[in-house]
Amino acid sequence: MTTPSAATTSNPAAAAPSTGRGHASAPTGAPRGRGSLGPVGLVLAGGISVQFGGALAVTLMPRAGALGVVTLRLMVAAIVLLVVCRPRLRGHSRADWTTVIAFGVAMAGMNGLFYQSVARIPLGTAVTLEVLGPLALSVLASRRAINFVWAGLALAGVFLLGGGGFGSLDPLGVVFALGAGVMWAAYIIFSARTGRRFPQADGLALAMAVAALLFLPLGIAESGTKLIDPTILALGAAVAVLSSVLPYTLELLALRRLPASTFAVLMSLEPAIAAAAGFLILSQALTLTQAAAIALVIVASMGAVRTQVGRGRAKVPGGES
Repeated sequence: MTTPSAATTSNPAAAAPSTGRGHASAPTGAPRGRGSLGPVGLVLAGGISVQFGGALAVTLMPRAGALGVVTLRLMVAAIVLLVVCRPRLRGHSRADWTTVIAFGVAMAGMNGLFYQSVARIPLGTAVTLEVLGPLALSVLASRRAINFVWAGLALAGVFLLGGGGFGSLDPLGVVFALGAGVMWAAYIIFSARTGRRFPQADGLALAMAVAALLFLPLGIAESGTKLIDPTILALGAAVAVLSSVLPYTLELLALRRLPASTFAVLMSLEPAIAAAAGFLILSQALTLTQAAAIALVIVASMGAVRTQVGRGRAKVPGGES
């Protein structure tokens, strides 16, 4: 699953296919040279952490429920970010607060719908379907004909993934995954707007707190006192660290040296990483057809990223403003 890092992207359309985690963008003209292996490794480590955290969350769901797991993840991540960032609460306009609240709502919706999805369908399949949200945002934001080729590839992948009709998948799980993709697209938009209004990761910390507060009543209603069970609480904290705190830190470090376009392409590999995590942790094996479907969606996402970044460079020389 995907979730937020520091949100400072100045062009949401260009960032759209990359990830749902709203990252602090490095300048597109960042140096590539000998140090590129280090940041690439950090990004891949962050992606592995996110998806294996998602797999751990699936194993926790029978004990705490999907809503309970989301609540624990958001609460722990919010506490860590608020302590580390110590965001300033005064001096913000009504528009600032409206933006950060919308960001938090999108974050809550994205996480809640995704976790409801992975409770019903394989992790790799859920992430692949979720990626369609950012991909659609990228295609709609661009007027270049090539993006419709990428959209066609993605649709072909989805057709293969569903075996021609999703008869082999839980329909509700599919709907939840697609809904998470829609919220991911909204997340990207409000991540960029929040990053322009709040310094550093302050907006992310506040939005995470909003998301946690929104989910707290739902988690209590579903899981009750299970949320304070020491074992469940420890596992929930591990999910938060693996899926939020650790990947945000790794990606922020990587983006100091890695071009944003390269970062976006690397994040397009998340469906494959999720499929590997599902296989290793949850014994969710893929058929050859499903593997081909995921590969098509990954290629489509990479293509859309490269096309959109190239278009953004033409309009904004020197990368991000």
